[in-house]
Amino acid sequence: MGRSFCSILLFLIFNLFFFSAYSIKVGTDLRPGFYSSSCPEAESIIRNVMRRAMAREPRSGASVMRLQFHDCFVNGCDASLLLDDTPTMLGEKLALSNINSLRSFEVIDEVKEALEYACPGVVSCADILIMAARDAVALSGGPTWDVKLGRKDSLTASQEDSNRIMPSPRSNASFLVGLFAGYNLSVTDLVALSGSHSIGDGRCFSVVFRLYNQSGSGKPDPNMDPVYRKKLDRLCPAGGDGNVTVGLDATPRFFDNQYFRDLVKERGFLNSDQSLYSGDPRTREVVERFSRDEEAFLEAFVEGMVKMGDIVSDKEGEIRRNCRVANTAVLGR
Repeated sequence: MGRSFCSILLFLIFNLFFFSAYSIKVGTDLRPGFYSSSCPEAESIIRNVMRRAMAREPRSGASVMRLQFHDCFVNGCDASLLLDDTPTMLGEKLALSNINSLRSFEVIDEVKEALEYACPGVVSCADILIMAARDAVALSGGPTWDVKLGRKDSLTASQEDSNRIMPSPRSNASFLVGLFAGYNLSVTDLVALSGSHSIGDGRCFSVVFRLYNQSGSGKPDPNMDPVYRKKLDRLCPAGGDGNVTVGLDATPRFFDNQYFRDLVKERGFLNSDQSLYSGDPRTREVVERFSRDEEAFLEAFVEGMVKMGDIVSDKEGEIRRNCRVANTAVLGR
């Protein structure tokens, strides 16, 4: 009973801190078709740019999709993630969970340039991230859905906030359940959105501790299939190049439920992934269900992406001309 009470107390403290520290709300004014009159070709322009980018570099689809999560969880979906550092502002790109990890910012630049040519000053960078993430999934063989639009772009960014909020690859399921609950995202949402790792690669840097020193034990993670561990040992030797990449599941270019089937076989790449199956009965049940029922996963994933996209900031915003720089900085004011 004492342990249970402490867990509840810690959860309440976490949420009290979270909501007092971050100014976010649900975007009730967002709606599909927001640009149907002001920029009717916006969604087709973004889809075409994404198609070309993924043809050049297949990994860019997964990279762009990840940008939505890393943006929305830090003070809402406001494209703060895209801002470059300035002499007076440390942005989020070099935050602990983002540095040497997030990629494909140039794809968003390409999208913005095309939209500025078609309809200058109309489509926000925050909305671009939401549409581009949806298209990355669809172009990888996953589902498509109507996105709600009408977000504004932030005027600033905070590396400190990103460091405080974003989970690491070492996070366990229990921590993630609490983190997602702070955004009114359920256990099912957490597991479904983790399925974004159905596509993309992870760096050896993020897995070596599981191979050689899990929890400081000097031993490998016991929740890892021995055959899979031997494969990773070859690709990610101790003292090797931490930037070598490995598929996050067995079909890293195709959006499907292979990720969950791999977790059930204890072939999850990241600790935060495998923990969903091996570390918490609440998430384990959902992983097992999605491993058996791909359609259930795809439906839950779409629902989770829409709910995550509803997290917006209540701070003042704008429509940036350049996603990397606030308009006031461009104009020198």
